[in-house]
Amino acid sequence: MQIRRINSNDAIKALGGGYSQAFEVAGAERFVFVSGQMPVDRSQRVPEGFAAQCRLAWANAEAQLRAAGMSLDNVVKVTTFLADRRYGMENREVRRQVLGDRCPASTTIVVDIFDSAWLIEIEVIAAA
Repeated sequence: MQIRRINSNDAIKALGGGYSQAFEVAGAERFVFVSGQMPVDRSQRVPEGFAAQCRLAWANAEAQLRAAGMSLDNVVKVTTFLADRRYGMENREVRRQVLGDRCPASTTIVVDIFDSAWLIEIEVIAAA
């Protein structure tokens, strides 16, 4: 499988970095589409604070990837749903901590999330 980050010089650059404007995947044999992962642990607890919720949503996404025999290295697209735009910068920082130098295509949307206790929900697409 070949993955190519795309950031055209003819369009806006990735604002804030940490993601690619597009991602090309060639020769993939499998794709995994991970549903929106909520900031809820196995005991149905929701942590306090945005950073803790963000890390838990990422941990839940990683668990789904592991169950499919993949890891964060396979992620080609991330969609993040925020309960409020004020979490944007903190989300960016936690995403960088989790993803390191991985820069999948990414979209962040501010929405009224299903449960008012949730500050974030994260879905991913992975390829192998």
